[in-house]
Amino acid sequence: MGLAENQLCFDLIEEWIRNNSKASICTAEGVHLFRDIANFQDYHGLPQFRKGVANFMSKARGGRVKYDPERILMSGGATGANELIMFCLADPADAFMVPTPYYPAFVRDLGWRTGVQLVPVHCDSSNNFKITREALEEAYREAKQNNINVKGLIITNPSNPLGTTLDKETLKSIVRFINEKNIHLVCDEIYAATVFTTPRFVSISEVMLEMECKKELIHIIYSLSKDMGLPGFRVGIVYSYNDDVVSCGRKMSSFGLVSSQTQHFLASLLSDEDFIDRYLEISKRRLAKRHSFFTKGLETVNITCLPSNSGLFCWMNLRRLLKEKTFEGEMKLWRMIINEVKLNVSPGSSFNCSEPGWFRVCFANMDDETVEVALKRIRAFVGRETNNGKRVELKRWKSINTNKLRLSFNSRRFDENVMSPHSPMPHSPLVRAT
Repeated sequence: MGLAENQLCFDLIEEWIRNNSKASICTAEGVHLFRDIANFQDYHGLPQFRKGVANFMSKARGGRVKYDPERILMSGGATGANELIMFCLADPADAFMVPTPYYPAFVRDLGWRTGVQLVPVHCDSSNNFKITREALEEAYREAKQNNINVKGLIITNPSNPLGTTLDKETLKSIVRFINEKNIHLVCDEIYAATVFTTPRFVSISEVMLEMECKKELIHIIYSLSKDMGLPGFRVGIVYSYNDDVVSCGRKMSSFGLVSSQTQHFLASLLSDEDFIDRYLEISKRRLAKRHSFFTKGLETVNITCLPSNSGLFCWMNLRRLLKEKTFEGEMKLWRMIINEVKLNVSPGSSFNCSEPGWFRVCFANMDDETVEVALKRIRAFVGRETNNGKRVELKRWKSINTNKLRLSFNSRRFDENVMSPHSPMPHSPLVRAT
């Protein structure tokens, strides 16, 4: 439950593949295109692929905005896209502001090779972690006092780890802020199509249509890892309104291209508008159902989550279970959950959260039976911890076939959870259903 994967609609894509075998050059129906695809392609990307991505981005945003395929830059996943935009916008030792809590691997993606540093914009639970103008100004002022050159602000919308979306007025306030400071705004919108209930998702592209702004300062990060559940395909996108960034990024994208075979397959998939419409609608329903089932299961033992409308996870509040209201207390609780409950959840400190006791828990990377296992374990653990402080053994899960669970370790999955230097987490197993 520490990995933000979307596995709820694999069956839809598998069905499409069975019905469209010619989309792959590795089938008898598609092999006639093998030689064309196997040769060098335009580093800018296959035209039909860029067109398909542009159309999908529009559909994922309710068709309220359109995207120009000529402004799409490719990279190897959102990780590569984030690094690409940093290379285009900043020099070593420059800084990007980022509201807390934020995705732990931003430290790696944005800074390891570029030399860019992050300046936290502290948000807290008093207003459900909303980004305020006051918090932005304070972080900017402190950076300037420390002689840090702030080149921009990066936001995630929908938020990872909160599972919330930014409203239009907040986005307009952010745009006014970056305009006044003349700094860049990078909007990570990789969860755009995971919004499963109101309020609806508002893209920065939509806001730009309604107000005067310096468009050349605004850039979007996108991928197919979350909305389509295809992280293994390594498709990352930079969409920039800045001509110089498009020109520079097009040259640099040769260091992290999406394979032509992947582009060819996805061009066919994304151009099937009937399938995409059906996929987005069913995905929305399944995410809503899973979110409701999981959060209601937590409520039976008085565990609450931050109200959310999107994403593949919940921001779970376990502050009442802390023995000490400190980050050390949070880590002690986290280790108990890992070692005794045998669930992998991510502590808030790994997201640079300013308050101890929050945990991100993912719910879309497993089947229904495994969710039941997780809820049973959580309920038993909370019951033990709140049983007048008495230590009792956790019940065994006789009703569930635990042979279907296995421990697996993958370095990339580990990276996503523990890449933050703020996290003191030791290596831990990931519990996953087979």
